[in-house]
Amino acid sequence: MFDSLTELTEKIHLGEDSTIELKRKLSRKESLSNEIAAFANAKGGVILIGVDDNGDIVGIEPERLNQSEKMVIEICRDSIEPPVNIFTEKLIVDGKNILKIEVPHSFFVHKSANGYFIRQGSSKREMPTDHLARLMQSRSQARIISFDEQLVPNTNKDTLRKELCQRFVRESENESERESLLLKRHLLVRENDISRASVAGILMCHDQSDDYLYNSFITAVHYNGKIKDANYQIDAKDFRGPLDRQITDSFKFVEKYNRISARKEIGRTEQPQYSMRAVFEALVNAVAHRDYSKYGSKIRLFIFADRLEIYSPGALPNRLTVDTLPYNQVTRNELLARLLSELTVGEDIGGTVRRKYFLERRGEGVGIILRESEQLSGKKPVYDVPGEELRLTIFAAKSLQAEED
Repeated sequence: MFDSLTELTEKIHLGEDSTIELKRKLSRKESLSNEIAAFANAKGGVILIGVDDNGDIVGIEPERLNQSEKMVIEICRDSIEPPVNIFTEKLIVDGKNILKIEVPHSFFVHKSANGYFIRQGSSKREMPTDHLARLMQSRSQARIISFDEQLVPNTNKDTLRKELCQRFVRESENESERESLLLKRHLLVRENDISRASVAGILMCHDQSDDYLYNSFITAVHYNGKIKDANYQIDAKDFRGPLDRQITDSFKFVEKYNRISARKEIGRTEQPQYSMRAVFEALVNAVAHRDYSKYGSKIRLFIFADRLEIYSPGALPNRLTVDTLPYNQVTRNELLARLLSELTVGEDIGGTVRRKYFLERRGEGVGIILRESEQLSGKKPVYDVPGEELRLTIFAAKSLQAEED
């Protein structure tokens, strides 16, 4: 919005309206969170820091520019629920530094420090109860389209990496043909006359999806103990990139710490703590079925001395319960599941998990997790729902040496 300096300068001279807010300096966190949420709840807009209400460019001191940007990002992340994805830009206008904050129209309803606000004209207004109810209903209806097929604000067709897209569409030298193919696969979505990346497009065809979809990565921690304690932390990693890469990297993290015990008999008997086939299924399920509309949490993988835990944001969909999981096949993200079912597993992993594609869609995943894990440890894995996320606990097999003692 207002992408050229000429257009931006003209808007500044015209003054504040429903699309632009001018601020001489950063206001208090509480006030700014209200302004940002109000724009997101309306049709989006721009906030300019370093511009007086009367249109005078007063600027921001160079040493405070980065600090101001950091503060705005923290407000969007910590003071607004759910967080708002903004686009910030440092500009020089009339020889002075200003900070441009572009707030996109959101497919959520956002609550800020003092409640629910919406932009009307040149000011924000707290939404009456009936207005808030209608807005929540309309945006809920918009999500009748699967969340993974919705557009991501502040993106365009060039946001997607060409080499990653070519895994799903045939190579084309004609740019318009390539765009058409990406639209047909729903990796791009049309908004007016602009092609924007879809949620699935960002998750499968971008190197840093959390630049646009907050917390869309896997964090893994290995503890030398049975509790979460930094004093016993052995290793910790964040796995980013396309979802298939996140699955592969997380799999290798578990494989690295999957202890193998052996018993000397006639020949040699070896036993791992965990079935890596079960671990792979669990990671694929976590990635394919998590609720990506929940920005407050990421997929978390914890390895303890006696168990492995995987947390995936989002409660069970469509009346599923932990008891019916092994018997029902329900997909929250149909497009993501379809894309993962087209990607082949690398040879270094494929031999271990005995499969060709990341997702084989036969409804066998949960059964494999339960059966193979229980065969090793003697304890059935546990699914539960603590709050708004699904947790899977897989118990480690006991060492064969311990059994001999």
